[in-house]
Amino acid sequence: MQNPPRISENGNIGPIDAAQVPRYAGAATYARLPRLDQVERADVSIVGVPFDTGVSYRPGARFGANHIRESSRLLRPYNPAMDTSPFANLQVADAGDMAVNPFNINEAIETIQQNALDLTENGSKLLTLGGDHTIALPLLRAAAERAGQPVAMLHFDAHLDTWDTYFGAEYTHGTPFRRAVEEGILDTEAISHVGTRGPLYGKKDLEEDRRFGFGIVTSSDVFRQGVDEVVAKLRDRIGNRPLYISVDIDVLDPAHAPGTGTPEAGGMTSRELLEILRGLRGMNLVGADLVEVSPAYDHAELTGVAASHVAYDLITLMGLSE
Repeated sequence: MQNPPRISENGNIGPIDAAQVPRYAGAATYARLPRLDQVERADVSIVGVPFDTGVSYRPGARFGANHIRESSRLLRPYNPAMDTSPFANLQVADAGDMAVNPFNINEAIETIQQNALDLTENGSKLLTLGGDHTIALPLLRAAAERAGQPVAMLHFDAHLDTWDTYFGAEYTHGTPFRRAVEEGILDTEAISHVGTRGPLYGKKDLEEDRRFGFGIVTSSDVFRQGVDEVVAKLRDRIGNRPLYISVDIDVLDPAHAPGTGTPEAGGMTSRELLEILRGLRGMNLVGADLVEVSPAYDHAELTGVAASHVAYDLITLMGLSE
């Protein structure tokens, strides 16, 4: 490491000290945190998955993880919204990127699942930066295996992602949660979409989604009911079950996150998303992913900055879990 990092009273190594090294200098790890090979252990590992072979419209999410890292340089160690210092409470480290086959989806899924199991072998929690939403399936498999039971899930997305196939393909960014229900790795009494909107192929999409057990909180619900009511409903639905959170950045309106592959008008604001996440404090968060950042369509780092702050609050929640 180029210069001394911050070291907490707990002995955790934090970000590079911005008073010693300008924020725009040096290699980009998430929030300028140490690499995994620079620490003895990690309570939370952050890993990138540069994979977007499962996209159905605009590609480019394979470059998302590094874009989020570059956009996270300004993050600071104290989170006033939750009155805590996540990098002092936890040893957080950047594990780099998984080496995933871009030409074979089945092999890529197996690789992601095994890498996730390896990174959580010693009790570390995992925050994964995508990549497209195909990667959620192997990550959920690993999370359920580590939890020893099906996991609850909150899925923040403009889309349901419970379609059956796309051009005959079972594994795409539009199918992971249908496969997860079929495989029995989700607790179907405690799963919900948040922020959905936009046209569908037909009413059957919603009917099948309900049959799988999903609750739906649309972006209009967030607007009309307000954050506090939505949070109360989500907390009631999930309870104290092991919880996995999956965030597709297109849950945000394109005004807040233009850099994504399948944008839909009428989305949530970045403030609404962050406030909902902060409302989940104390829940049993076992893992999370943040996907579908496509930097080629971003400008002024709008999407990257939003994503870096979402990741920051997810890490904070991991330190405040039951």
